[in-house]
Amino acid sequence: MNAKTDRNLAAIQAKVESHIDTLSTFTATPGKGTTRLTYSHEDSKARQYLKAKMKEYGLQVREDGFGNIFGKMEGTLKDAPSVLIGSHFDSVPNGGSYDGPAGVVAGLEVAALFAEKGLTPKYSLEVIALVEEEGSRFGGGLMGSRGIVGLLDEEGFNALIDKDGIHAVDAMKSIGLDPSLPKKRDPKTMKAYLELHIEQGPILEEKGIPIGVVEAIVGLTQLEVTVKGQAGHAGTTPMDRRADALVTAAKMIAQFPELAGSEGEGTVVTTGRLNVFPNGANVIPDKTVFTVDIRSGKEERVLNVIEKVKELAVSYSSNGMEISVEQLLYIQPKEMNKEIVSLLKKTTNELEIQNCPINSGAGHDAMVFSDFTDVGMLFIPSKDGLSHCPEEWSDSRHIANAVQILFEATKTLTEAE
Repeated sequence: MNAKTDRNLAAIQAKVESHIDTLSTFTATPGKGTTRLTYSHEDSKARQYLKAKMKEYGLQVREDGFGNIFGKMEGTLKDAPSVLIGSHFDSVPNGGSYDGPAGVVAGLEVAALFAEKGLTPKYSLEVIALVEEEGSRFGGGLMGSRGIVGLLDEEGFNALIDKDGIHAVDAMKSIGLDPSLPKKRDPKTMKAYLELHIEQGPILEEKGIPIGVVEAIVGLTQLEVTVKGQAGHAGTTPMDRRADALVTAAKMIAQFPELAGSEGEGTVVTTGRLNVFPNGANVIPDKTVFTVDIRSGKEERVLNVIEKVKELAVSYSSNGMEISVEQLLYIQPKEMNKEIVSLLKKTTNELEIQNCPINSGAGHDAMVFSDFTDVGMLFIPSKDGLSHCPEEWSDSRHIANAVQILFEATKTLTEAE
């Protein structure tokens, strides 16, 4: 890179750091990572910041009936589709500052470069900030993108309730959002979708490579298992007379690693959320509800494990135990658009930034959009491969590199002049 390119990179890097640092303050758990659940007070603060920046960069700002945020730079072609660029801005509980926001920030700075250089796109450019990708509050995940493409309809959205019994619609209203706004978007209005994300794994860092061009995303499903037993006194109910929902759930969960291991080919199974009722120290649990997250690059493996989990659950339906399994989410493995993958590789090489092809083991909004428009995705390294924890960290210089790559690719896709 020449000196001018280095100066541009440093300027982008400084702005990226400022955005990330500011967004990281919008957390319900200061000093203990980022906790920014959808439609929370922290969500409201983050969206106000993002909307203000979009307006500052000359973008036309709107929100949809899910609370997704769009900042649009109008193109000269009337009624032409837009090139979308962005990611999500919600977090897992006690997560990091980069998972999601790095991609939103990258989109903002691509738009800033368009404005700084006086570029006018033929096809509109839209920076987007998506809600509830993680599924930490309302379950299932990828809610914002699924809503945009119509995979989550009005009825399904109205039925969403968090663990405290609060409906998503009411949570939206509590922070001043309008759930009556249009939700689904016509795929014909989307020319392409680009997303930057942290890798959330160790590959790029171990190879010492700053950019990964994503070629495919694993398939995933999320199940919710409900185990119903019988509550009773912890001291007076004999062990052989109990229908303990937690003990039964624990027996099932302990067998999941073996199910994944027997499938092989990188198949993984995780139980990340378990709720116990009535949750009293001296009461035998009468109900447990837990999630089962299943992922693999091969759809056959995902389907096999789903069936094995269901068979395992049914096998415990005796001695007063009632088991049910609900599928919250199912997404097939997705390939990125080959032409956009080629464009990203070509652009990265022209900027003389070392890169390599990579597959994603995590799910992303990109996989939802891939069935409805042309999608491309970049990864940057994650320190020590860590994510979904306070220690999550990525180098802002790597984000700045990605901004330059995405800027050049977006210029091509929007046919900017």
